[in-house]
Amino acid sequence: MVKSTGNKDNPIDFNFDNSFACSLEGFFVSCDAEPAIAPELLQLNYALALELGLDPVALDSDAGLAIFSGNTVPEGSHTLAQAYAGHQFGGFSPQLGDGRALLLGEVIDNQKRRRDIQLKGSGRTPYSRGGDGKAALGPVLREYLIAEAMHMLGIPTTRALAAISTGAHVYRETPLPGAILTRVAASHIRVGTFQYGAARGEVDKVRALADYAISRHYPEIADAKNPYLEFFLAVTDAQARLVASWMNIGFIHGVMNTDNMTISGETIDYGPCAFMNSYSPGTVFSSIDQHGRYAYANQPEILVWNLARLAETLIPIVDPDKNRAIELLTETIDCIKPLYESHWLAGMQSKVGLSTEDPQDQKLITDLLSVMEEGQADFTLVFRHLAKFLRGESDPLRNLFKDPGAIDPWLQRWQKRLEQEGVSKDTRAETMDRFNPIYIPRNHKVEEALSAAVEQGDMKPFTKMLNVLNHPFDDIQEEEVYAEPPPMSNIPYRTFCGT
Repeated sequence: MVKSTGNKDNPIDFNFDNSFACSLEGFFVSCDAEPAIAPELLQLNYALALELGLDPVALDSDAGLAIFSGNTVPEGSHTLAQAYAGHQFGGFSPQLGDGRALLLGEVIDNQKRRRDIQLKGSGRTPYSRGGDGKAALGPVLREYLIAEAMHMLGIPTTRALAAISTGAHVYRETPLPGAILTRVAASHIRVGTFQYGAARGEVDKVRALADYAISRHYPEIADAKNPYLEFFLAVTDAQARLVASWMNIGFIHGVMNTDNMTISGETIDYGPCAFMNSYSPGTVFSSIDQHGRYAYANQPEILVWNLARLAETLIPIVDPDKNRAIELLTETIDCIKPLYESHWLAGMQSKVGLSTEDPQDQKLITDLLSVMEEGQADFTLVFRHLAKFLRGESDPLRNLFKDPGAIDPWLQRWQKRLEQEGVSKDTRAETMDRFNPIYIPRNHKVEEALSAAVEQGDMKPFTKMLNVLNHPFDDIQEEEVYAEPPPMSNIPYRTFCGT
């Protein structure tokens, strides 16, 4: 591996900082990427590069490709694999860690935010647990596409800076083209990172990790009377907001293990994730979720469960009296579900065009969901077409239901509720269009784009879909196909973790 000198032959200056490496000895191991034999740059996120204070033209070069492939270490980088533990489908693993990812370093972006830059799929690390540490092209492009779609939908998420093919195959059930994703995150600290320290009884290291996380993500609570309790409250609020936003958009993460739950409140690790089509709260897409633990409707309960696991790691530092610490943390845990529900309700009120509160709003919304479930109506389009209904177009909405008349009684109740607010229909419809997307990563269209890229080497469908998803709230002429639900099928859609 070549070490960059940042000279005229390699003009890319990341100006890396390495605060994680400097502050948290014991939570990582230093290691290098494995060389890519014939890398090719497939996708570069120019807008994100500018946001990070990087030169996208310089990145879109042989020098940039060498960095994204792991063949060159940029100046100032301290490549490392982070350690973490985690509950995976309820079972605890005391050591997981970055088995196929390397943190290059941290940059301070144009808004003065600290951001991680990480290679995913760059080869074995000490945490690979027998795996090859590589990634296949399909999962890399899936994460790129869905992460960027989530960002444009306004949902906190890790981002994709670049995707490259490595020129080599990875071996799963069949040989697949290898690839590497360059991922950007507020940080990669997870609930599982805290579990890693706690599982080893290293209270001082857990405290140091909490201090670091507070400084990096929640500096406003650093001087609180009990900063570690306030830290837990801040994480619960960030995660409650996040999961509520998933539920508001019909997103199913698929693997809500504690090692996939960030302290920052960003969505991370887009493996067997997908978006609902017809509304069905029991929807599961993941091929490995045999019992529906991470079904759509279960995500709020798993939120509480996962945060309780974080609370367990904080007991020794919240209060020297263990019983008192448990009492304080339990009080916060008991608030998580109401906190989530308040965020969820606020989001759903916006989706149905309400700007004021009424005690009956929650029932109004849950009744709509019940009608949608019974009528097998498309989740995304029902909310989008409510605005069309206000504009006098009733058929697009009513025709989403098996029985078009099934929605009529609810619509009458809804209109009476809207009349309480005294807002014109056109103004309300315009506002609703800013909350309800017309374009989401429809699963069948995602598969079409990935198949073209993987099987035919054709990136055009991927690029076209990415461009559409960059404008999720705007009607784009001649792109209606990206808004259409898939054809009816008796074969359930299944996703795979991609490892």
